[in-house]
Amino acid sequence: MHVLLETGRLTLRAFTGAEAGAVRAVVDDAEVMRYINGGRPSEPDEVERDLMPRFLHRYRCSGGPGFWVAEERGSGRFLGWFVFRPESEDSCREVELGYRLGRAAWGRGLATEGSLALIHKGFSELGVERVTANTMTVNTRSRRVMEKAGLRFVRTFFEEWPEQIEGSELGDVEYALTREEWAGARTPSR
Repeated sequence: MHVLLETGRLTLRAFTGAEAGAVRAVVDDAEVMRYINGGRPSEPDEVERDLMPRFLHRYRCSGGPGFWVAEERGSGRFLGWFVFRPESEDSCREVELGYRLGRAAWGRGLATEGSLALIHKGFSELGVERVTANTMTVNTRSRRVMEKAGLRFVRTFFEEWPEQIEGSELGDVEYALTREEWAGARTPSR
């Protein structure tokens, strides 16, 4: 099992394919999915047909996956997952950051902890030059995680989605952080 990183409370590791049941529990929680699909439960074969292949996909530029199981360090309890995937198959310079944690993990700072660790690893070890993240404008909790992780608001944008979700009329937001900005924030000012 490939472990990408560990923090004080999290282990982020590659999916093995055996996590479909745990993934289903997360994606069938209406509150978890509120800003993703309006809270509807997944289709019977959606996890196996759509999600697991994406979770197991390996990117050419890194040879590794872009989705990482989030486990509670020590107990190994499945909490959800983080996304840290290249925007393109051929270049790892720009990556998308995301997170989907079950409600048992909410309110504990775990999304911020995992995001900060991924950003640090990306900029310090993986050759990443820019990290981006998107969410619905109305998803204030996710936006707060992005801000705490050091990402800055870039823009509001509107896309056509297959389903209308409450709040989608206000669009989506993009946040980003460059290696240069990250390094500058880490350097103490004189």
